[in-house]
Amino acid sequence: MGITITRALAPVFFVLGLGYLAGARKLVDNQNTSALTVTLMNFALPAALFTALARTPRSILFQQNRLVLALALVLTVVYAITWCIERYWLRLTGGTAAVQSLTASFPNFVAVGLPLMQSVFGGESVVTVAAGIAVGAIVVSPVTLVILERETEKARKMSTAKRLCYAVLQSCKKPVIWAPFAGFSVSVLGFQLPDLASRMLMLIGQSTAGIALFLTGLILSAQPFRMDRNAFLGVFLKNCFQPALMFVIVASLGLSGAVAREAVVLSAVPAGFFGTVFGARYGVASIEASSTLIASTFFAIITLSLVIIWTAAM
Repeated sequence: MGITITRALAPVFFVLGLGYLAGARKLVDNQNTSALTVTLMNFALPAALFTALARTPRSILFQQNRLVLALALVLTVVYAITWCIERYWLRLTGGTAAVQSLTASFPNFVAVGLPLMQSVFGGESVVTVAAGIAVGAIVVSPVTLVILERETEKARKMSTAKRLCYAVLQSCKKPVIWAPFAGFSVSVLGFQLPDLASRMLMLIGQSTAGIALFLTGLILSAQPFRMDRNAFLGVFLKNCFQPALMFVIVASLGLSGAVAREAVVLSAVPAGFFGTVFGARYGVASIEASSTLIASTFFAIITLSLVIIWTAAM
C-alpha cells in the first residue's frame, strides 16, 4: 500500500513543486499567470472535459447517476456551509465568501485528481474524474461566477433581476461551463465523435493535468499565507469533513465497491485553484482562499494518504 500511495502522490507533488520552485525563484512570473490560466481554463480543460464525456458510452454515463448525485450533494453541502460561515459569522463580502466557498468545496480534480486516480484505480477512473470536474463546473462554479459578476461595476448599475440574468449569461459563456454540457449531450444523443476531431481535442486536452499542477504551484508561490481560523476551517472542511461526508452519502445511496472508493478518495483531493483564479479575474484577492489552498495542499500529503488506506477495504 505504501508503494501504491508513493507512486500515486509523488508525480503529483513533483510537478506541483516544480511550479512552486519556478515561481519562488522567479524563473517564471508568478504574478502574471493569465496566459497559463487562459490556456488551461479556455482550451486544455474544456477539451479534456468534452472528449472524456463525449467518448463515454451513454450507458456508462447513466450508470454514474448515483455517483454524480453524491458528488453534487457533497460539493453543494460544503459550499453552503462555508458560505454561511464566511458571510454570517465572519462577515466577509459576497465576493470573498464565494471565492473561499469554492476553494473549500471544489477539490483540485484537474491537477491532483486526474493523475492520482489514474495511478490508483487505472485509466477507467478518468470517467469518474470527468464526472467530478463536470459537477463542479456545472454546480458550484457557476454560483461563484454569478456572485462575482453581480459585484462588478457594470452589474451594480442594473436592477437586481437584470444583474442576475447578466451574471448567469456571462457565466454560461465560459468554455469550462458549457464544454461538459456539450460533451454530455454528444454522448446522450448517441453521436459518434469523429476520430480526427477526437485526436485533435485530445492533444490539447492531455496537457491539462501537467499545466494545472504547474499553475497550482505557481499560484501557491505567489500567495500570502496566514493560518488563521478561517484558513483552518477551510482546511478542516475540505480535507476532513468532505471525505467523511462523502462516505456517509455513498453509503446512503447504496454505492459500494470501486465506485464508492473512487468517490471517497476523489473527495479527499486537496482544495482546488478555481477559487483563486476566479477571484483574480474579478479583482478579489482573498488571503483566506490562498491560505486554505496552500495549507490544504500541504496537509493532503497526510490526509489523502490516510483516506487511500482507509478505503482500501471498501
